[in-house]
Amino acid sequence: AITGTTELTSSGTWGAAIRLAIPIMLAGLGGLFSERSGVVNIGLEGMMIAGAWFGAWAGWSFGPWYGVVFGVIGGGIFGLIHAVATVTFAVDHIVSGVAINMLAAGAMRFLSVVIYSPESGGGATQSPRIQSPIGTFNVPLLSDAFTWIEDQAIFFISDLAGLLAGFTTRMSWLTLVTLLIIPLTWWVLWRTAWGLRLRSCGENPYAAESLGVPVLRMKYYGVVISGGLAGLGGAYLVVVQAGIYREGMTAGRGFIGLASLIFGNWYPFGVAAGAAVFGYADALSL
Repeated sequence: AITGTTELTSSGTWGAAIRLAIPIMLAGLGGLFSERSGVVNIGLEGMMIAGAWFGAWAGWSFGPWYGVVFGVIGGGIFGLIHAVATVTFAVDHIVSGVAINMLAAGAMRFLSVVIYSPESGGGATQSPRIQSPIGTFNVPLLSDAFTWIEDQAIFFISDLAGLLAGFTTRMSWLTLVTLLIIPLTWWVLWRTAWGLRLRSCGENPYAAESLGVPVLRMKYYGVVISGGLAGLGGAYLVVVQAGIYREGMTAGRGFIGLASLIFGNWYPFGVAAGAAVFGYADALSL
């Protein structure tokens, strides 16, 4: 208010913060599933890279929603590799995660060289551009009302309206889907028998096994789901934010997702809050 820096709380800044926080949040939620099952997942960055590449390839070949699905599959494949290494062969979790990051970066560049011809618009370091991005929507009545209140420049009230306008204006359908994953994760892990078994495998696997819980299988589930969520975060970068895959576009968001996981004390809503802090800081830089 004193400096006139109105963009700090404008709907544009809040909207950008949401879009920038989503990939970090998905990586953090992925780490949550893995670590609750007892496997540290340092390989989230590599799984995001795989999700971004497969999301871009499928989005270019078939359409944006196919890109979302293939992004999840791509991340899940690398999650499965991490699970095989750590659960079946007892490789050190950190070593395996670092190897996943290196393998994903190299493998995606190799696939780009093999698949994208110069005529396609792609190359070794990028994919062709996705022609039909996922659409956006405004929440009826609420979007216009919050935008109008924001324009009145009323101290604090207009700032709060800007936040709400950012949530209700030009929101991607995929953003809505990913936000619903937060309460779904909480419900699955803390309100279902399957979630209790998964968490027991991470907290006391010997006690869980003595009660008939298939510990190794549950760890596989946790790590593969972790990879799928990280892959979804990578696909989100492509189909919502950039419309194209570029080498290095994840820019450490997998590691920031891990930081959000620790910040959020290994709980879904805490992870979302941590991701929101990082997303808002990213939005300010824009």
